[in-house]
Amino acid sequence: MNAAVFKGTRGTLALSRVPTPDIGEFDALVRVTACGVCRSDWHMWNGDWEWAITDQQRPMILGHEVGGVVVAVGKGVRDLAPGDRVTTPFGHACGKCTQCLRGHQNRCEKMFFPSIQETGGWAEYMAIRDADLNAVRLPDEVDDLAAAALGCRYMTAFHAVRTRGDLRGGETIAVVGCGAVGLAAIEIALALGGRVIAIDIDDERLDRAKAMGAFAAINARTLSPLETGIAIKGFTRQGQGAEICVDALGGTTTFHSAFHGLQKGGRLVAVGMTGKEDKGIVPLPIDLCVNQELSICGCTGLPIHGYDELLALVADGKLAPKALVSKTIKLSEVEQALNDIETFKTAGYIIIDDMTA
Repeated sequence: MNAAVFKGTRGTLALSRVPTPDIGEFDALVRVTACGVCRSDWHMWNGDWEWAITDQQRPMILGHEVGGVVVAVGKGVRDLAPGDRVTTPFGHACGKCTQCLRGHQNRCEKMFFPSIQETGGWAEYMAIRDADLNAVRLPDEVDDLAAAALGCRYMTAFHAVRTRGDLRGGETIAVVGCGAVGLAAIEIALALGGRVIAIDIDDERLDRAKAMGAFAAINARTLSPLETGIAIKGFTRQGQGAEICVDALGGTTTFHSAFHGLQKGGRLVAVGMTGKEDKGIVPLPIDLCVNQELSICGCTGLPIHGYDELLALVADGKLAPKALVSKTIKLSEVEQALNDIETFKTAGYIIIDDMTA
């Protein structure tokens, strides 16, 4: 099969012929019809997480935002058949650990990451392990392009706003970073009745956020994190601050921008991951957190049961992840897409929809 093979940090992604993945008794083989190019893929390609992830295979086939069609299943698979259209979380859960049994498959204690530990979605085929759990069947109204668009960033933004942030209608939510995760969070927040403030350093992205329905936009290019927080508060009722702030990019600057925009008792949801500069460590103004009773929570992925609500909202037209797709490309063009992500030339989702060239 064709695959975009990555051999090392910031190395060339060569279009190569590789073996089609084998599947076991409880697995499914999926023909990939669409796969996103995510900032997480860029982090892996850039070597940002080598300090934390020690089991990266080399060579590696990245890609974890997948829409596809089942072509074969193991004899132990009960809920899927060839021809079923599916997506899958970026991490495959075991279904047996304490977190999985509590319904938090996105926190699985034995999480298996296809794009780290074996073949990901930048290929003609990929395997879905424990497919009855980890393959999510798609409604007819959700096409493959939409499935790839919601496969990581969108579904994570949904979990961030809907569950971790616990957005209630009428609340103000500030979204720091209007890239793919941030734009998804904005759309989802608006659909759930939130009042959205968008923060970025790029006017084009801010214009898009306003066109989507954000009532205020802040260009933070020349602002310190504290000044950005003050600017957020300036758009809130009596200058108190936002009930929820989402750090959709990750790192010290965006985290503190979101933190300082909160009202007393506010909730900060950290979605974006840090890079080489921070290596996972962001200083925390703990006294302010204590005195103002601020809540900080992380967000990764989406539990399997959360897909029902998300896909229903997409099928009903209340959410439109495909509208955030800014470009479709061939598999051979993925390296250029990573370079565009690095230089922030992307506004929306880049999706590979041709795995043959």
